Amino acid sequence: MDRPRIVSALNFILALTALALIGLTLYSAYFGVFPDGIQRSAHLLMIFVLVTAYALRDTFDADRPHSSYPGLKRFFAVLMMTGGLVAVGHQLVNFEAINNRYGAITQYEVYLGVLLIIALFDACRRTIGWPIVLLASAFILYGLFGNYLPSPFGHRGYSVQRVMSQVYLGGGGIFGTPLGVSATFVTGVVVLGALLEKTGAGQVLMDIATALTGRLRGGPAKAAVVGSSLMGMISGTAVANVLTTGPISIPLMRKSGYNKEAAGAIEAVASTGGQLMPPVMGAAAFIMAEFTETSYLTIAKAAFLPAVIYYAVLLAMVHFEAVRRNIPVLRDAGSTIDWASILKRAYLLAPLPIFISMLLNGYSIMLSSFWAIVAASLVSFLSRESALTPARLIETAQAASRAVIPVALACAAAGVIIGIITLTGIGLKFSTLVVLLSGGSLPVALVLTMLTCLVLGMGLPTAAAYILVATLVAPALVDLGVGLLAAHLFVLYSAMLSSITPPVALAAYAAASIADGNPLKIALLACKFGMAAFAVPYFFVYDPSILGIDVTVTQIGVSFVTAILGGVCASAAIIGFFKGRLTLMTRLGFAVLAICFLTSDWRLDLAAGLALAALIYVVTRATFPQNQQAGAQPASIKSKGDLK
Repeated sequence: MDRPRIVSALNFILALTALALIGLTLYSAYFGVFPDGIQRSAHLLMIFVLVTAYALRDTFDADRPHSSYPGLKRFFAVLMMTGGLVAVGHQLVNFEAINNRYGAITQYEVYLGVLLIIALFDACRRTIGWPIVLLASAFILYGLFGNYLPSPFGHRGYSVQRVMSQVYLGGGGIFGTPLGVSATFVTGVVVLGALLEKTGAGQVLMDIATALTGRLRGGPAKAAVVGSSLMGMISGTAVANVLTTGPISIPLMRKSGYNKEAAGAIEAVASTGGQLMPPVMGAAAFIMAEFTETSYLTIAKAAFLPAVIYYAVLLAMVHFEAVRRNIPVLRDAGSTIDWASILKRAYLLAPLPIFISMLLNGYSIMLSSFWAIVAASLVSFLSRESALTPARLIETAQAASRAVIPVALACAAAGVIIGIITLTGIGLKFSTLVVLLSGGSLPVALVLTMLTCLVLGMGLPTAAAYILVATLVAPALVDLGVGLLAAHLFVLYSAMLSSITPPVALAAYAAASIADGNPLKIALLACKFGMAAFAVPYFFVYDPSILGIDVTVTQIGVSFVTAILGGVCASAAIIGFFKGRLTLMTRLGFAVLAICFLTSDWRLDLAAGLALAALIYVVTRATFPQNQQAGAQPASIKSKGDLK
């Protein structure tokens, strides 16, 4: 077997399919979207080809360990792709006939539906992992055998034909709204992010972040936070953010004194929040726009201040930890920043203001991303180092397609779950159960909802996790009086934070691969550093002014400031340091003030502000003489007690 020729052929297939996938998206963005059956089927068909080609190429890679039966693995991969292509191709070729039957399913389409589900689950297993496969399988089993369950979760029972009609042919199944979002909005924005990264705009953002934090205590960690927030604007996924900024920030953090678990944890938390940072945000934001029937621009505006609060609170956590460990400034770690060099490359960021300005002027996400992609391509030729040559174009298309694969498959698998939820009505039952268990108490309902989101979101990409929890638990919050957008942002935050929540913490695992640390320890430390961030969703539920909906600028400003003050108080209470080590009573005082800032009552906020000023005065006076002894001894990579 001529291994090099086969690998070359597979690389050609990958490049051609990636270009076709991107080409379909850009064509649709400029000339208009095809009918749903065509757009979504063509999108999923190319995803199957990409997944199989990557799987086959891996089996021919001489540098990768293989099982004793590579031929069997190749046969199985081709078999799954063939099944998936046949089932999806039937939808693509016969979509008009299927639409004319209004969902009526034939016997051979039942077999095609089963075949597609098996192929889809195999593709998910290869790219995302087993959790979403097991979860979607559990929902299918529930649809088939839920009639044997007791009330309130039981239903009247559905045949295989009825389930396949809903999941395979129905508009609320595999080819439903989530896959439609992936085939249109998400792919265009992912291409923009990949293009900005390939041309060097991502490095410019990281250099800016490092320059802004280089003279601050714990600068490398703060650079990771700021850099991840900026990179989140163009990447939109936690794992991709970790893999992009982590190789730069984690070694810098370790050099300045953080141990490998702490460095990985800070990067994981910082990268997770990038999914909430406009203008790009994550795929879940586009799905939210469809679910809530709200424009993406409205969602981006509402998410902006909460995202800033998230990173402000994380910066506070990092700062207090740096004080505790006596971490030196970045300049002491031997790093210098050349602002002139950064400004010379700032033109690479031009596509971002184009994208934002078009959104603000009412253009669609697809068209805005299209012209931003055009702008990124044009400005790349202003420098030989960033010029989008044919080779770089193919690399960009492949990078974008690899980023789209898990999103598209997650959306398709989530479509299976949504189809069963719609068919059986389990979503309404679940929401009713949350309301009953909470006894009508909003605080209890919020805690139950967050715990549910964290559990259901473990091991899932944020987009898939959001789809699941938005369908199951968001209606419960709306029933308790929470605004629609606030409820969906709450569950999005909660599902997003599952990326750092043990035992399955995807962002922490990605950071562990770079930091060469223990994934579980990194996940636990990430929860510590992200603890105050877990409180951010509660702020905008109790004080929706932060979302900027139907309120004055003054109200928004007051809510924003009090939310940050509350987060800083929570950070100090968790870390146990401010200017120096806090006593048990002062830590308790900061914790109480954090809760007080949570309310929207201006009188309580004013009282909490005065109390905070007094507490800071007391703490500063008490710790100032001991500032040199308050933290641990100067940190180093070899310090044994670091961050345990």
